[in-house]
Amino acid sequence: MMTAPTKPTLSPELGMATAPLATPAPMPATGKTACVIGSGFGGLALAIRLQSAGIATTVIEGRDKPGGRAYFWEKDGFTFDGGPTVVTDPPCLKELWELTGHDMADDVELMPVMPFYRLNWPDGVNFDYSNDEAGLKAEINRVAPGDLAGYQEFLAYSAGVHDEGYVKLGTVPFLDFKSMIKAAPALAKYQAWRSVYSIVSKYIKSEKLREALSFHTLLVGGNPMKTSSIYALIHKLEKDGGVWWTRGGTNRLIAGMIRHFERLGGTMMVGDPVVQVHTVGNMASEVETEGGFRQRFDAVASNADIMHTYRDLLSGSKRGKDYAKSLSRKKFSPGLFVVHFGLEGTWPGIPHHMILFGPRYKGLLDDIYDNGVLPQDFSIYLHHPTVTDPSMAPPGKSTFYALVPVAHMGKLAVDWDEVGPILEKRILDEVGRRLIPDIHDRIVTKFHYAPKDFNADLNAHLGSAFSLEPVLTQSAWFRGHNRDDKIPNFYLTGAGTHPGAGIPGVVGSAKATAGLMIKDLTE
Repeated sequence: MMTAPTKPTLSPELGMATAPLATPAPMPATGKTACVIGSGFGGLALAIRLQSAGIATTVIEGRDKPGGRAYFWEKDGFTFDGGPTVVTDPPCLKELWELTGHDMADDVELMPVMPFYRLNWPDGVNFDYSNDEAGLKAEINRVAPGDLAGYQEFLAYSAGVHDEGYVKLGTVPFLDFKSMIKAAPALAKYQAWRSVYSIVSKYIKSEKLREALSFHTLLVGGNPMKTSSIYALIHKLEKDGGVWWTRGGTNRLIAGMIRHFERLGGTMMVGDPVVQVHTVGNMASEVETEGGFRQRFDAVASNADIMHTYRDLLSGSKRGKDYAKSLSRKKFSPGLFVVHFGLEGTWPGIPHHMILFGPRYKGLLDDIYDNGVLPQDFSIYLHHPTVTDPSMAPPGKSTFYALVPVAHMGKLAVDWDEVGPILEKRILDEVGRRLIPDIHDRIVTKFHYAPKDFNADLNAHLGSAFSLEPVLTQSAWFRGHNRDDKIPNFYLTGAGTHPGAGIPGVVGSAKATAGLMIKDLTE
């Protein structure tokens, strides 16, 4: 058995784990060990919870930097976050430190973002979306006169599904169908079979406001026209908790989580991908990496892509092969095409988050989710962190990314090496047409990231950016289970398991999974 690679020292100026760390706090040792595969938000949140409970935990990350989808690049003095870039429900993160009497503020600085988003339509209309009650009412009266009363009814609906779907069920594992039956009355009460767009339309007449109140599902991989109305809870989540940014980038939140995990005595391994989870009988026994590290653990959890987990990492077991076959029949969320670019100049008039809607809404969603074509039009999520945090770019310059959803590789079979530069130019042209006329003259550096990159770098099945599509028939018990049905010491965390994608979702999955693991290992 080879020894693990030396734990890396990650750059202090980037806010990553630094050495030496403070002496690890003495934890009540249980004598049990666990391995978490992957260091995305779900994996790190799970690792912190396990380590806090006295379970000696090792996180193994295959890439050269931790973070999963929250990877980052440095280029020409600019810092480019891979995402996610919208931080909501800070208490779900702060709880990870509070478990051991620590304060998240010692490791991470959160900065409020206001407005949450500026929504812009091709006719030039803007809508600033926030939880400033007076400001939001004024925006609704300006853009959708006559819809204020309907908005108040929608807000009450959103609060109800937030309490049922997020507060009560968001961190509860669904391990058997009985758990779905138990949740059924609440789901029926809120007509969970209806789509978010359908529910919004019940209360709202203005098409612009319908789009403004339903687009959020796209941030977790869901089609507003098909995603369960339970996801209307996102509006309440943002209204209560706000939208935040981590000073220095989302990567600094990852860095803070690692620092805290190591403070508690946890072990990080970076740059050596897991290639096999070995099983003996119906139990996970050892974890093996590409570099030759092989070690036995009492429990193993995967924060890796769910298809990669079963098809590849558990390929030596019957369970892995069987469940991979089942997963291949499920619907996966779309891919993303992201253009990262750094510009000369600063742009105080462009807010941190913008949605540049295209000329179509439903038709565009049909093309992405169903038709599998690359349309001529698109909607753009524009991320401009330097308006909040100038440290993301050199002085006098600005960091941006422009993101468009695209069909995943199973529906859209194009050569991204050929199509990528063409789509990149079209996206930059549109940002220039609507916001920055001389954008091409101002570009200092740029690169794009396509579904094939998600597939290659993150083992994302079909290049999907959010794992399984969050439709009702793939939610809760119908999603990957937090504890495997056949391998009782193998667990899942992250977007492929309950409750789903997004920072609050995957951190909630970690809480559900940690509860199972701690009980299984210590009782």
